Amino acid sequence: MDRAIKIQVDHLNFSYRGNRVLRDVSARFEENTITAIVGPSGIGKSTFLMTLNRLWETMPHATMKGEVRINLDGRFSNIYDHSYPLAELRRTVGMVFQVPNPLPMSIFKNVAFPLKLAGFCDKPAVAEKVEEALRRAYLWEEVRDRLTDHAMQLSGGQQQRLCIARALILEPQILLLDEPTSSLDATAAAVIEELLVNLKKRCTILVVSHYLAQVQRIADRVLELADGILVPSLLNL
Repeated sequence: MDRAIKIQVDHLNFSYRGNRVLRDVSARFEENTITAIVGPSGIGKSTFLMTLNRLWETMPHATMKGEVRINLDGRFSNIYDHSYPLAELRRTVGMVFQVPNPLPMSIFKNVAFPLKLAGFCDKPAVAEKVEEALRRAYLWEEVRDRLTDHAMQLSGGQQQRLCIARALILEPQILLLDEPTSSLDATAAAVIEELLVNLKKRCTILVVSHYLAQVQRIADRVLELADGILVPSLLNL
């Protein structure tokens, strides 16, 4: 059965300090799938992810041209249109980084933080959403009795799942992950892999990875970034 297109990228060009990083990239990403993006280090894979939620706009000396459209309720919206609200984009498109970045606060407050920023202050509802996000991130059973502990007391794998839970609490339709297991041991990485396969039932997932065995285990499609161009990888064969 054909899936609907969730993300549509057209003629995307990106430069940093005058150096062209992405060259006329056009791609389509189907909903409820995992797309892995591979390629050499430093070639622009993380940058490409950041064009999908406009996070690159915090970078000085960076410029972008092209269109990124997201399918919301059957209608494509250009996220670079001046009328597109950035807060809504960040709710729709969550991102998890290579190195876990828990906030300097408790486990509970870490996960609840995006709700606080969104002005959501119903305490019983917040507690319910925190639990649901931690369950989706396969972390609830490990932390349910220590939610007031500082997040930095968690292991590396737990911290990464905490960051995933924090990204999930606003129920994003798209989840971007930049090398989410690179700092983890094999056991912790396997948990993240299982988590991502489960999450694609609810999200469209793009993941940057250097681990080809991992890509082959979890990805529905693999794209390779080379010389600024995004093309189907031989791993799809």
